[in-house]
Amino acid sequence: MRSRLKYNGLYDTSRMIMPGHREAWLAQCEQQKRRGKPELDDQEMQRISEVLVDSYNRSSNVELILFNPFFEEPISGVAVGLNSARCEIKMMLEDWVSLAEIVSVN
Repeated sequence: MRSRLKYNGLYDTSRMIMPGHREAWLAQCEQQKRRGKPELDDQEMQRISEVLVDSYNRSSNVELILFNPFFEEPISGVAVGLNSARCEIKMMLEDWVSLAEIVSVN
């Protein structure tokens, strides 16, 4: 019997976590995995713009990496619409994508 007693005198087998506490703990772990948006310098933003305009003019395929706080979202396709007033681009088979969400292009 004494072998089951641990540091604070409780049985290890009698410890449990309330379901609400478990959910809160899991939510906190997810929030810690969150990452910030990288700051792009002017040269990188210029390169992204040039690649997107080239894709629009030549109907060439381009791969975009969009920002998401938890993972990278790759999108590939042809740019079929540019809206400079709203700073958005329309990819084929996709919705309008904000230029602020784009992290890199290939």
